[in-house]
Amino acid sequence: MARRSCAIYITGIVCAHLLIIGIALVVAQVFQTMIASRLKKEITLTEKSHFFESWKNPPPPVYMEYYFFNVTNPEVFLEGGKAVVKQIGPYTYREYRPRENVTFLENGTKIFALNPKSFVFVPEKSVGDPTVDILTTVNIPLVVVMNELNQRFGRFWRAAISLLMLNSEVFMKSSVHNMLWGFKHPLLTKIHYMQKDVDEYFGLMYKKNGTHEGEFVFHTGEQNYMDFGKIDTWNGMRKMSWWSSDQSNMINGTDGAVFHPLINRSELLYIFAADLCRSIHLAYVKDVEVKGIQAFRYAPPSDVLMSPKDNPNNEGFCVPAGDCLGTGVLKVSVCREGAPIVVSFPHFYQADPKYINAVEGLTPNKEEHETYLDLQPTTGVPIRACKRAQLNIILKRVEGFPKTRNINETIIFPIMFVNETATIDDESASQMRTMLLIVTLVSNFPLLIVGLGVILLMVLVVLLCRNRQKKNEVKRIVFTEAFHSFATAKDDTAYTQVSDKPDEPSETPANQPMKNGSYIAMSPVEPQKC
Repeated sequence: MARRSCAIYITGIVCAHLLIIGIALVVAQVFQTMIASRLKKEITLTEKSHFFESWKNPPPPVYMEYYFFNVTNPEVFLEGGKAVVKQIGPYTYREYRPRENVTFLENGTKIFALNPKSFVFVPEKSVGDPTVDILTTVNIPLVVVMNELNQRFGRFWRAAISLLMLNSEVFMKSSVHNMLWGFKHPLLTKIHYMQKDVDEYFGLMYKKNGTHEGEFVFHTGEQNYMDFGKIDTWNGMRKMSWWSSDQSNMINGTDGAVFHPLINRSELLYIFAADLCRSIHLAYVKDVEVKGIQAFRYAPPSDVLMSPKDNPNNEGFCVPAGDCLGTGVLKVSVCREGAPIVVSFPHFYQADPKYINAVEGLTPNKEEHETYLDLQPTTGVPIRACKRAQLNIILKRVEGFPKTRNINETIIFPIMFVNETATIDDESASQMRTMLLIVTLVSNFPLLIVGLGVILLMVLVVLLCRNRQKKNEVKRIVFTEAFHSFATAKDDTAYTQVSDKPDEPSETPANQPMKNGSYIAMSPVEPQKC
């Protein structure tokens, strides 16, 4: 009994201490603060950081998928009808993007790097051979030249120069390979003969295989973890000069490769997209899981490319000021040497219906055309990404060029779109899961203490109940034995009658037993026979 009581007392004392310590650690968030501090110091762009090498040479494979809009009725469109396009693709290329010329600046608080990109065709992920497949699309050099002449020269010069274009058509046929990586264009060759600084080659990705998008200086995050990976300067600029407002010219956020650790759902994330000539923001969408890793999905909200009428913050992207397009499109002529180029999401996803309905064959949907990033919130590392953007050109009637006379209205004509995808590789995913498990266990250690205290509390309750039950059992046994002894004694004894008469000689024969006494006594009684 003493041993049992001792066990109960020890269990109670240990339980109380565990609960008090555990609850105190949970309320004070000691371990969470310790882990957060460790992550802030570890996740930096420094040589001592485990993340530095993966930033320099990203292990996940990146694929660039190209889709083209093949025009099936160019003659009908030039006669004033609606163009019909058919999507063809993907033509997939593996993208390699190591960082080169990495140099630390300002005592290691900033880092300089170039990010050249090279592309290798992946036939097993493609629908056909880009050197063989032919498509019909807008003759972009012709449209650019017409647009330039219309803005800079009078009617006489436009008519004179248009003679050079007699053999040029508004639509042209080209192989997918030539359209992407460049070919000698007849019209540009004529212009190059007169003006040597004009390149006679044209391609949507011409001179972009093996080249970089500019010189970047990033914050390493040593001084402030919130600055981890943020762009300090691009091509020596802290802000651009193309747009018509200071806010629009800001270079905000990272290049999309990394983000600061300890991300929360309520914040906006910023990315500077050099190919879009601007910064964009991403907002939280939902929780997802990628290869067993929990992540937050971020995507550009609809207000990113919203019309200035609905989102006044976008008014600065109208150049010249007041010359604005509708929702879902962005004119980037200011950073494309004046070419009438417009960018959007694929199939004009999230755009004004008038752009979608102007061309037949477009079917925008969220699953195939949304840009998104799946970020591991503890580390800020992207574990899956889909960057999707569409290239369009403005087509309209140009005075002095008879081949455009039947184009009824200005139209933003789709040319192609890209789907740049990357998913964390299996080895990196395994390392990430292990690290997150350790972080979770350490962060939740106070909860484990509280849990152990609760378990001991339950054990204590059980011991107390059993001890009480044991005491009750002993009392019951003692009572039962006493009652049994009393009952047995009652069965084995009888009581003699008390006589009120004086003592008289007994008339009972000597050989008969006495059945009644003259005094009160308890005496054995002979068993009666029936």
